[in-house]
Amino acid sequence: MIKPHGSDKLNPLYVMDDAKRAALLKEAEGLPSIVVSSAAAANAVMMGAGYFNPLTGFMNLADAMGTAENMKTASGLFFPVPVINMVRDASSIKDAKRIALKDPNVDGNPILAVMDVEAIEQVPEDKMKLMTEKIFRTMDMEHPGVKAFNTVGNTLISGPIQVLNYSYFAADFPETYRTAMQIRADIEKAGWNKVVAFQTRNPMHRAHEELCRMAHDQLGTDGILIHMLLGKLKKGDIPADVRDECIRTMVDKYFPANSVMITGYGFDMLYAGPREAVLHALFRQNCGCTHLIVGRDHAGVGSYYGGFDAQKIFHDEVPKGALELEIFEADHTAWSKKLGKIIMMRDAPDHTKEDWVFLSGTKVREMLSEGKDLPIEFSRPEVAKVLMGYYQSQK
Repeated sequence: MIKPHGSDKLNPLYVMDDAKRAALLKEAEGLPSIVVSSAAAANAVMMGAGYFNPLTGFMNLADAMGTAENMKTASGLFFPVPVINMVRDASSIKDAKRIALKDPNVDGNPILAVMDVEAIEQVPEDKMKLMTEKIFRTMDMEHPGVKAFNTVGNTLISGPIQVLNYSYFAADFPETYRTAMQIRADIEKAGWNKVVAFQTRNPMHRAHEELCRMAHDQLGTDGILIHMLLGKLKKGDIPADVRDECIRTMVDKYFPANSVMITGYGFDMLYAGPREAVLHALFRQNCGCTHLIVGRDHAGVGSYYGGFDAQKIFHDEVPKGALELEIFEADHTAWSKKLGKIIMMRDAPDHTKEDWVFLSGTKVREMLSEGKDLPIEFSRPEVAKVLMGYYQSQK
């Protein structure tokens, strides 16, 4: 199986020994504590689950700036985005060397992790601006990732962590949430060596379904990992439980048995386009995948990124050999009226706009809200039924 990023073996930060974890929880109750942001909580969960291997905790300012500027920490470790814990006010943990991090996303703010504080640093405005521009390629506060990054505070707390739970993800999505360790074990159990991952924060329509099939066939992989984001999204995005039902409905009906693993991970979407695509590749390598599908506007939002910037970054900015995982470069995929099937648009240079079945997100939502069936060329009827139930319930 493909090696994890940065080490021979995966080093998850979750404390697996029950007795040790119980002792740490008891210790944490007497430690100075702070409620972290949703983004920092998700970072802790991802480190606990092994997705952000080989990190041992939250980055300091030097490492954060290095990853923002050239995708390398001060020690030279390749990492595409800063993994940081920023807060507005650290006065509750002043001078403390060991603290408890509390979860903002679960009632009662339970303890999420124990942290050894190595530094508490103020991030100057010019460095916040530089990080924002490098990560998101825009300073526009209308960009959901930019807004989230710049509204949690500028006090950076760094140091190693020990993760004590997986926040709400394991409890709310018991059939879907999987750690990188669990996915690697499942891949090994299935006897798969070559695995292609499909990243999604949306329900899968027929174009997504066919894209997975194309990648699977063209790469000759043993299986497909459908890996959905279960964390915080922007307003208007479809909730994770609805997406989960849509994807399971599609896979059960239209894919051969034992060819697809349906899983999810606990992270808040950055909407950082190219940089987030590289992060997606890194943690899919940590899952044991050999390939990741990167399509049009991967991890993007609005019109902040070019259609294929998320593919170009792997050629233009990611150092050769930085990752073992390879990407499968996909074009926009849609139903061809001429050919009567779904293909990549680059494979049909003779087609005009009228030869394709296109539906905007706005049109899809409008039709489902009005109880109108989606075209079968766009969505499987079983999937459309699940979506329609959701939109009808929102009236």
